[in-house]
Amino acid sequence: MINRFEKLCLLSEMIAIAKGDNDMKNMEYHFLFEVAQQLKISREDFDYLIQHPVSYTHLQSHSERIVQFHRLVLLMSQDGEITSEELAKLYNFGIKTGLSQESISKVLFLMEGFPDKIVPAEVLIDVFKVQYN
Repeated sequence: MINRFEKLCLLSEMIAIAKGDNDMKNMEYHFLFEVAQQLKISREDFDYLIQHPVSYTHLQSHSERIVQFHRLVLLMSQDGEITSEELAKLYNFGIKTGLSQESISKVLFLMEGFPDKIVPAEVLIDVFKVQYN
């Protein structure tokens, strides 16, 4: 299980991607706040993170890294616009966390084929399982 600092770091990373275009849309804010609630982060701490990001820390568990990557994929699809800058940030996040380059590229490619560019969790897990084995 990840500790509070790791949760804040992950949420901070997601906030940075949402603010990539220097404007966090209302839909993105609500999605991220739902993630914060799942991580048991208070609204006050969440709002503080928006203004004061926390440095990233490496997750130990491969499954936790895949879950965080999936959260970022979901976040990117929230506003219906996925820029090349956002794709690059997502790719770099995956690399930074130690996920397979091939799996990351495949997920980004598969996004184009799904409605609203949302890759179902089971598809994403299958992509990473192939590379992990």
